[in-house]
Amino acid sequence: MPSRRQKRVSDLIQKEIGELLQKKVSDPRLSFVTVTAVEVSADLRQAHIYVSTVGDQEARRKMFAALKHATGFLRHELGARLALRYVPGLTFHLDDSLERSQRIMQLLDKLEGNNRGQSL
Repeated sequence: MPSRRQKRVSDLIQKEIGELLQKKVSDPRLSFVTVTAVEVSADLRQAHIYVSTVGDQEARRKMFAALKHATGFLRHELGARLALRYVPGLTFHLDDSLERSQRIMQLLDKLEGNNRGQSL
């Protein structure tokens, strides 16, 4: 379970990275990226940033290439914006929970439709 400090730092990083991606990074490959969660290690030296985007596998590949390219800039900006002793290393991960939940909803709708047809 994360400490209160880890939670505060995670929330700050999520807010700042989201704002930086919207306002400071002009790469079109990052225009539809949403930061869904941030997990910070116990020593606050590593941040795992979970992102989601719209598009297919190729769009995701391009998004991760753009994030990798922008990592240095993002760390620099975080250092300037946050009062932390160390600016954590940034690791980006795909958060596909939205797609999984949509798939589950489709399956449930399909099951409900099949049940309605049987009850007639």
